[in-house]
Amino acid sequence: MNNEEIAEILDQAAKNATATQQLAEKHEFTLEDAYDIQRLSIDKRLARGEEITGFKLGFTSRAKMEQMGVHDLIWGILTNEMELQPQEEVNLDRWIHPRAEPEIAFRISKDIEESISLKDIHKYVDAMAPALEIIDSRYENFKFSLEDVVADNCSSTGYVIGDWIDLNTEISDLNIDLRINNEVIQEGKTSAILNNPLQSLVELSRLASKAGIKVKKGQVVLAGAATAASYLEKNQHIETQVEKLGKVSFKTK
Repeated sequence: MNNEEIAEILDQAAKNATATQQLAEKHEFTLEDAYDIQRLSIDKRLARGEEITGFKLGFTSRAKMEQMGVHDLIWGILTNEMELQPQEEVNLDRWIHPRAEPEIAFRISKDIEESISLKDIHKYVDAMAPALEIIDSRYENFKFSLEDVVADNCSSTGYVIGDWIDLNTEISDLNIDLRINNEVIQEGKTSAILNNPLQSLVELSRLASKAGIKVKKGQVVLAGAATAASYLEKNQHIETQVEKLGKVSFKTK
């Protein structure tokens, strides 16, 4: 089975909310192949009229890297079909086994075409906001290898972003939590995201430039999860609160 055929399986699994078996071990594809499969899968979305709205980062926790036996971040692509509006009520039937995790989002103000440093961030980013990402692996039982998850666009499936504020607040050690039906389910610190969420932008610029991909003005970047993800059920109100940045939420049905 070639990369195009694997991309078709994953695309159909996402489109129809039907899980598939793990693929990497059986078909022996590499991490490089996995990113090619990811690109081919996204191309299918674009052919259906979707547009790329940004990027998400994974393994921004050093502990998670060690757990997965890797030494670098992974990244996926966001599209407009994944975007939810704040307080939107979404039908869970569109996904397989979704989970939510609290994040910080950044808005790109200038195309990033090369690797940038932390001190240059303000030249390329003009705002930040509290955010929630919905992840939904297309694999059975939410189990996968590194190559599997990258091929599956790093489980990207949905996101919602709160109000944008200027990039002038120190965010390296803020409280952040995930609440379901007003109960705090997960608590963490923004320092869990590479010690400083802004570092995610530096890492994305490095990875994207290496792959020959431009991070464009107006796109958004999800910096990575600050806590573990929580499984979603119907009739829930899911909210994240980030110290100094505010909150954002959505509902399930």
